[in-house]
Amino acid sequence: MIARMSPFRNILAASICALLGSGCKVGPNYSRPAVSTPDQYRGVAPDLGNQPAGGNFAEMNWESVFQDDTLKALIKEALTNNYDIRIAATRVLQANAQLGITRANQLPNLSGAFGIDYQRNALALNGPTVDTATLQLTYIVDFWGQYRRATEAARANLLASKFAQDVVQTTLIASIASSYYSLIQFDEQLAIAQKTVAADKDIVRINTIKFKGGESAITDVYQADLLLEQSEAQIIASQQAVEQTENQISILLGRNPGPIARGLGLTAQPHLAEIPTGLPSALLQRRPDVRQSEQSLVAANANVGVAKAAFFPQFPLTALFGASSTALTSFLQGPATVWSLGGQALQPIYNGGAIRSAYRLAWAQRDQADLAYKQTVQEAFGDVANSLVGYNQARLYRMKIEEQTKTYKDTADLANVRFNGGYASFLEVLVTQQQYFTSEIALTQAWDAELANYVSLYQALGGGWQP
Repeated sequence: MIARMSPFRNILAASICALLGSGCKVGPNYSRPAVSTPDQYRGVAPDLGNQPAGGNFAEMNWESVFQDDTLKALIKEALTNNYDIRIAATRVLQANAQLGITRANQLPNLSGAFGIDYQRNALALNGPTVDTATLQLTYIVDFWGQYRRATEAARANLLASKFAQDVVQTTLIASIASSYYSLIQFDEQLAIAQKTVAADKDIVRINTIKFKGGESAITDVYQADLLLEQSEAQIIASQQAVEQTENQISILLGRNPGPIARGLGLTAQPHLAEIPTGLPSALLQRRPDVRQSEQSLVAANANVGVAKAAFFPQFPLTALFGASSTALTSFLQGPATVWSLGGQALQPIYNGGAIRSAYRLAWAQRDQADLAYKQTVQEAFGDVANSLVGYNQARLYRMKIEEQTKTYKDTADLANVRFNGGYASFLEVLVTQQQYFTSEIALTQAWDAELANYVSLYQALGGGWQP
């Protein structure tokens, strides 16, 4: 709620601050809003939630999490050359410069002037040339803390820009890792399809020979062709996905589209089976987006003080020292030198309600920042919970698809034996081979989903960022 500022209260506050010198800072002092913090993350295993500091997944740096040497090299390259990272760095520089500009308002302003005045009148055709030089010092006493509050806001904006840079870095690392895992998934799918095409071509050849020899019907040849066409179509789709993902990674690396190196295979990527997450309360200090949102709130809170100070009078002090002479050698001698000291109080009387509206605006912006911070905290807890259930369930799903794929392989092998022995039609081979091929592709997708959720969980927990 916005307090009403009566003239009496203005005068009273002015009197108090005048007595205290320039130590007053009007406006609310910042305190972190209370947020609801769960005792542990939803979805975490009871024996993994509370780990000692330094022993949980959230505090591991990215080089410890992503152990594929090729992936590490790609991430390092991206952290150097990626344009989003470089743009974020320039924003930090801008915020730092803005802090310097704002902080300068608290200091005196010294300016100098030098001039030459050629004088001419009716009595003298050519009058004397008068040289003048002045130094002027201006200082506005920060009784109400207006400039200190503005500096507080600028400093918070600088910190927010640094935390924003950490957000960009964490997001970039996660994007590189996720894209890399997708790339080697598509490599695996391409290899499966190519292996299957070779086997299917052999099946087509055998069935064609049998048909020509009168041992089987033409339908067996058609069904074998269907198997071959299915695997050939998968090669086309996988090749497209490989090249497009390589292009995507290249852009993240700051390169033009081109090939990307590979390291370990899809199933050989190291990752933890069970992940200790640490305490939820630590997330408020660990996640850079939460810290960024809090610093935006700090800045908005300080701007309330800046707006409130506008209700009170300002006290500019000025000092002037100067000299004028017809000769440079006599500048500092005799009556040619002048000096003055002065001070005044400037009190706004009527401005159409602009000051009061600016004060209301500052409070509304502060309230918005407060709500945004609480929302960011809540979303952070939601990210962790979703990533935990995603990773745990994706891992279980992948293991189940592994079992399914093995069963389909055994079924397809048996169907081939039965067909070659004359105990089954080729339709049985067709169905079981299609099921096995589809399950192999699904298994690569399950591996990718597990690794993608692994990356998401690491990012949700703060991405190894240290406060």
